[in-house]
Amino acid sequence: MSCKHITPEQRNELSVLLRAGIKQKEIAKILDKSTSAISKEIKRNSIDDKYHARIAKEKTKKRRIIANQRFRKIENDKWIRMYIIRKLTSHWSPEQISGRLKLEYQRKIGKDCIYTWTYEERKDLVKYLRCKKGNYRRRYGTRIREKQREKAKVKRIDMRPPIVEERARIGDWEGDTVIGKERTKRLLTNVDRKSGYGLIDKLDLVSAEIIWRKLEERFSKIPREKRYTYTYDNGTEIGKEDLSLEKKIKMDIFRAFPYHSWERGCNENFNGLVREYFPKGMHFANISKEEVKKVERILNNRPRKRLNYYTPKEVFFRKNLKISK
Repeated sequence: MSCKHITPEQRNELSVLLRAGIKQKEIAKILDKSTSAISKEIKRNSIDDKYHARIAKEKTKKRRIIANQRFRKIENDKWIRMYIIRKLTSHWSPEQISGRLKLEYQRKIGKDCIYTWTYEERKDLVKYLRCKKGNYRRRYGTRIREKQREKAKVKRIDMRPPIVEERARIGDWEGDTVIGKERTKRLLTNVDRKSGYGLIDKLDLVSAEIIWRKLEERFSKIPREKRYTYTYDNGTEIGKEDLSLEKKIKMDIFRAFPYHSWERGCNENFNGLVREYFPKGMHFANISKEEVKKVERILNNRPRKRLNYYTPKEVFFRKNLKISK
């Protein structure tokens, strides 16, 4: 026969068995308890001679709280209460109070205990807390969880549909920025994987807001049936929130893995072609937007061997062109 206390699950069974009219002696055998234990449970936790599992659990919980009151250090020690109140009003943090009590008086009171007591018993002291409820978190593991949440928001390049790797359709784009010598001015490049058709824009300032606005502007002029996916590197200049940008440019966004530039080989190749006109070490402040558009036209109208010597513009805008893979 079990000597353990009656568990919440057993209270559920007891309630069902009593409603079924089973006698207490039989219930005791079923639950592997003594008859007196069953009798005491029913007597202590019944209301109007009726036993309900939910009510029994609530009454048991209340009794335990009352029974544990004697173990509460703050509630049962006036000196500690006054010490905490005095230090809180002097803008000490619960962690500082806890540490000082241990150092100076060898009294162990956890900072979480002080926070709990403040919120439950002395809400008038909450205004003195520097870490208010909702902002206060255990520090251990916070950075790890934050990184995990950030990763969960990002779709990596290995999640792209297989058709993207095959270059079987127009509308799968890759993007990046080309950096000038001053680094504050860049060229935003985007290229379609199948046709090699590219878009180049000069950025006098670099921020996620500016890049988003430029992407929305350029891709709004591209037919919807030629916009499926957009792959970017792991840089922060495009921001960390991909979902909002997906809604703006109406494409699924994927990110390459850190330091894996070859995963966006099509865009890296296109940037190499752009560098022929705007080489490394060049000040982009001296470049006009007209020059940038001219280079865009030149590259989009240059025949490519992989396109059977069609130009990117011809492949992108014309249908039924025979291109060997």
